[in-house]
Amino acid sequence: MLRVEMLCTGDEVLHGQIVDTNAAWLANYLFEQGLPMSSRMTVGDNLAALVAALTERSLRADVLIVNGGLGPTSDDLSALAAATAAGEELVEHAEWLAKIEAFFAERGRAMAPNNRKQALLPATAEMIDNPVGTACGFVLQLNRCLMYFTPGVPSEFKVMVAEQIVPRLRECFDLPDPPLCLRLTTFGRAESELANQLDGMPLPEEVVLGYRSSMPIIELKLTGPAYEREAMNLAWQQVRAVAGESALFEGTEDLPTQLGKRLRQRALSLAIGECFTAGLLTWQCQNAGMPVVSGEWLSVPGTEEKGTATDISAQAVNTVATLPQLARQAEQLAVLHRTPLALAVGQLNQDTLSIALHTPGRDYAQTVTFTVNIQRHGVKTRQEMVCLMALNMLRRWLNGWDVYAQHGWIRITETLA
Repeated sequence: MLRVEMLCTGDEVLHGQIVDTNAAWLANYLFEQGLPMSSRMTVGDNLAALVAALTERSLRADVLIVNGGLGPTSDDLSALAAATAAGEELVEHAEWLAKIEAFFAERGRAMAPNNRKQALLPATAEMIDNPVGTACGFVLQLNRCLMYFTPGVPSEFKVMVAEQIVPRLRECFDLPDPPLCLRLTTFGRAESELANQLDGMPLPEEVVLGYRSSMPIIELKLTGPAYEREAMNLAWQQVRAVAGESALFEGTEDLPTQLGKRLRQRALSLAIGECFTAGLLTWQCQNAGMPVVSGEWLSVPGTEEKGTATDISAQAVNTVATLPQLARQAEQLAVLHRTPLALAVGQLNQDTLSIALHTPGRDYAQTVTFTVNIQRHGVKTRQEMVCLMALNMLRRWLNGWDVYAQHGWIRITETLA
């Protein structure tokens, strides 16, 4: 099996000063291409350490993708490290130097002298085009390993991988079909509870059942070679059965995206009023293309009795609404914006919170208590939990299910009669 590795460079990556999004993107992209990554490592801006890492990986990997260190500054050392490891000189590529000069000229800017450094490549290296930046990539054979050197800027890196590197790998190697990965996301269930029912399920030797816990969801993944599709589909039925109604969605499209499609199919729109979630629910829905007609802050409980519908100011509301009050706020949102559906999210009071859903035929409202200590989580995580709870009420209504659903770590303490 082809051994593909990644070497990330840069002190800022090594010391955690920035998040290495390139590594996460590459791992997922290569997996989808049938080239699962075998390992990856990170090295700082140190020439000796880079040379040692390149030499070591050249004796183990078939393909190494090196990311970063191709810029014009003194701490960009990838080209020099590659030349040193290969025992070669750096050679200026006139073709790339001309392209850098043109890049600056087209933008009416003078090219700094240190940009010439980006045209210096190891003598035996083959240049790889960068259509969106000044750092050219290159490929170099070192011992048993084909090494691809790429810029660290994500937009440049992704284009180079997709348009230059992966097509070259397909020409050089007989690549397998992409593996099959079935995904299912659950809400309100504990990882241990799901594992207790699923671990031990008979699977083909090369098929793996995995769990990914990221509060407030648990993702179940069944991964294996494409030729095991029939057996995997059979096992997937058992996974679905165990997940039951706690399964929010399958695949990689998130819940707001999938709900948006369903609402548009039924020509339905949604108004949203929020307290604790502070606009996050509205942003999630609008960002996913859901037909949201309004996103507003809810008024202080009790003002509904005076005839007002919603308060569109950004004043935080700390008073907790009763279920009838919250349900009426949801109804008034729908009336105000002439939409059939509305969600209203109340204020969190320790571990308790209320949510209301207005529909054409009935108003729903529930108060829930978290049986896990959610205070130990940050505010954003708690807000994300509540957003999912609200969207889950809408999902269950669209499915024709009971809108009120108990979960492993969410207990319904009151519902609107």
